[in-house]
Amino acid sequence: MSKGLPKRSENYSEWYNELVKKADLAENSAVRGCMVIKPYGFAIWEKMQQELDRMFKETGHQNAYFPLFVPKSLFEAEEQNAEGFAKECAVVTHYRLTNDPDNKSKLIVDPKARLEEELVVRPTSEAVIWNTYKNWIQSYRDLPLLINQWANVVRWEMRTRLFLRTAEFLWQEGHTAHATKDEAITETKQMLDVYAQFVEEFMGVKVLKGQKTESEKFAGAVDTLCIEAMMQDGKALQAGTSHFLGQNFAEAFDVKFSNNEGKLEYVWGTSWGVSTRLMGALIMAHSDDQGLVLPPKLAPIQVVIVPIFKGDDQLKQISEKADTITKELRSKGISVKYDDRSTHKPGWKFAEYELKGVPLRIAIGPKDMENGTVELARRDTKEKTVLQLEEAVAKIPELLETMQAEIFNRSKEFTSSNTHETDSWDEFKDIIENKGGFVSAHWDGTAETEDKIKELTKATIRCIPFDGDKTSGKCILTGNPSSQRVIFAKAY
Repeated sequence: MSKGLPKRSENYSEWYNELVKKADLAENSAVRGCMVIKPYGFAIWEKMQQELDRMFKETGHQNAYFPLFVPKSLFEAEEQNAEGFAKECAVVTHYRLTNDPDNKSKLIVDPKARLEEELVVRPTSEAVIWNTYKNWIQSYRDLPLLINQWANVVRWEMRTRLFLRTAEFLWQEGHTAHATKDEAITETKQMLDVYAQFVEEFMGVKVLKGQKTESEKFAGAVDTLCIEAMMQDGKALQAGTSHFLGQNFAEAFDVKFSNNEGKLEYVWGTSWGVSTRLMGALIMAHSDDQGLVLPPKLAPIQVVIVPIFKGDDQLKQISEKADTITKELRSKGISVKYDDRSTHKPGWKFAEYELKGVPLRIAIGPKDMENGTVELARRDTKEKTVLQLEEAVAKIPELLETMQAEIFNRSKEFTSSNTHETDSWDEFKDIIENKGGFVSAHWDGTAETEDKIKELTKATIRCIPFDGDKTSGKCILTGNPSSQRVIFAKAY
């Protein structure tokens, strides 16, 4: 099944696109720039969603749902936000189709059915949510308001790629309101930490936490915090963002509360989100030329059992043994699939589950039945061992934990070994062009220099790292004073 997958080292982009399709994760749809997420891909997204949802609720957040459509006047209320997303907006102008008078078999937009006010299909939900919060918040007793929604959004991208950049995508967006600036800032940091914990502990991907520059921050935010991950081609991928909105949206939508002294104040806001882009990160961070490599915590199938048999009698004997293994593993909370299809040979099945990134494979043949053994194969390292059946079953929970930890450690080591520090412009250009990865370098703090570096190298400032080098130096391009190093990289 993995036959025909391009080599990752030869054409990373083509390898990624083919892997997404061949592993049955997603495919292009009839709608330009949109994707169909297939059942196996959606099963991975569901596991991500479940873990994140649990983490949000543990930090006091509740889920709600807000409309897909935003009246244009509301969208315009916060000017920076409207301006930032205007070029990506899909807009609804009419509400009905009618028969074409010249060709009754065709439909046209009914010119009489124009909306009184045009509707923006949400690219993000701050406008409609803050307009709602105006009705929900009157007193300090109503705060903090901690809301999250799982939804779809539309951003009319011209150049799309499955999971990484599509015209419509799935995400979650948190929107919170607070009585004080400090409380909102604490919330912004807390949610970034939640994202970092999820990506590292569940996705097995090392991230760098930091702050976006003024040019790269969210439109309408006072401050944007982010987590950046390194893919295997050395490019950065923004894996999540958390925004301190200050009182910008509260002022735009007149959201005030009466404090404990009876005085009216504008509330302080945050918003934060991750999307199905995390699926792209998961694929690109770990996978190889044979297909997906999934961390066990997010694998829809953690263990697959493949029988090797001739005839119904052998299959029946193996199936009884497989049923025992399945029940025991499931009782430990492990997801198991027993593939007893007679329509495909064992070798074909091995390749299929390798392509789909199933962490562990158990093979049972006639000799194993005689000897009371099974062959256990790891997807990540390709390691195969023959073990006594009871030993294998007892070992699997611990082995899955080991695999999860080792997948993260490989990502951590890869990120570390591909993070470079330089004070030379020539070396900076060479690293960006020929080595890739993160480059720690000084920057003079101006948008002009940031834009010029991007123009010359295609590298952007991914973040001002929280734990970065705070020593002063000279800007990599201009030689002007710099207060600390920042992280540059080419990015998705």
